[in-house]
Amino acid sequence: MSEMRPRLGPLVAGVHFVATPIGAARDITLRALDILASADVLAAEDTRTLRHLMEIHGIPVNSRPLVALHDHSGEGVITRLMATIAEGKSVAYASEAGTPLISDPGFELARAAIGAGHPVLAAPGPSAVLAALTVSGLPSDRFLFAGFPPSSGAARGTFLAGIARQEATVILYESPKRLNKLLGELADHIEETRQVVICRELTKRFEETLRGTLAELRIELEDREVKGEIVVLIGRAPDRPAAAEDLDTALRNAMREHRVKDAAGLVAEALGLPRREVYQRALKLMEE
Repeated sequence: MSEMRPRLGPLVAGVHFVATPIGAARDITLRALDILASADVLAAEDTRTLRHLMEIHGIPVNSRPLVALHDHSGEGVITRLMATIAEGKSVAYASEAGTPLISDPGFELARAAIGAGHPVLAAPGPSAVLAALTVSGLPSDRFLFAGFPPSSGAARGTFLAGIARQEATVILYESPKRLNKLLGELADHIEETRQVVICRELTKRFEETLRGTLAELRIELEDREVKGEIVVLIGRAPDRPAAAEDLDTALRNAMREHRVKDAAGLVAEALGLPRREVYQRALKLMEE
C-alpha cells in the first residue's frame, strides 16, 4: 500500500499567494493544494473559480471564510484580512487564473501585508506570461511584461511607441476583439519584419500559437474572428537609434495628454534618449 502524501503543518500567519491553473486543472502544484487545504481564510479574485478548483481536487472549504478580493472590493476587504492576520491566522489568496499579482488585484493585498510587517509567501506555478515565452521561440534572456495596453486614445499610442524600442522581448495581454487593431497599430511603430508571436488559449483544448513577422500575422488574421485568452509577444528592437519620425510621433501622442515637460520625460525614457534633447524637440513641435 502506497503512503499518503504528508500535508503541511499549520501555516505561518501571513499571506500565502497561490498560483492556479490557466487552463488545465492538473497544472497546480502539490504545495498549492496543501496551502488551500490548510489556510485559515481563503481569498480569491473569483471565489466561484477557486471553489470549483478545490472541488476538482477534493479540498473542502468547510466553514472557512471565502473572501472575494477583486478590483471593486474596496479597502475594507483588505483591512479585514490584515486584522485576521494580526490575530495569528493564515490567508491564502488565489487569482482567477495564473500567478497572483500578474495583472491581478492581489498587488494591493501584498503591499498592505508588507506595510503591516506580515509575512508574504508564494507558492509559484502556472503563468501565462512564462508559458507564452517558453513556446514563443523568442529570446528569453531579457523580457518585459507590459500587461494590457490602454484601450484607446493618446495613451495607447504612447504605450506602443514605448514598447517598440525595447531591447527585450515584450509580452502583452490583449482582448481578442482588439487583436487585429493592435497588429495594425504596431505597424506604425515597429518594422513589418519584426518577429511577433500570438498565443491563444494556452494549456486549454483549443490552444494555438502563431509565429511570424508582423506583416505575415496581419495577413493571416485579417479576416479571422479570434476568440479566447490572448498573449502577444514582440521580438526585441534592432540595435539602431530612434528615427526622428519615431520621436516626433511619440511626442505628439504624449503631448495630447501631458504637459510638454512631462511628455518629454516619458518619451525620453521610453526611447532611451537624452531628456534635454527630447524636451528641446518637444518645444520645437509646439512652435510648429
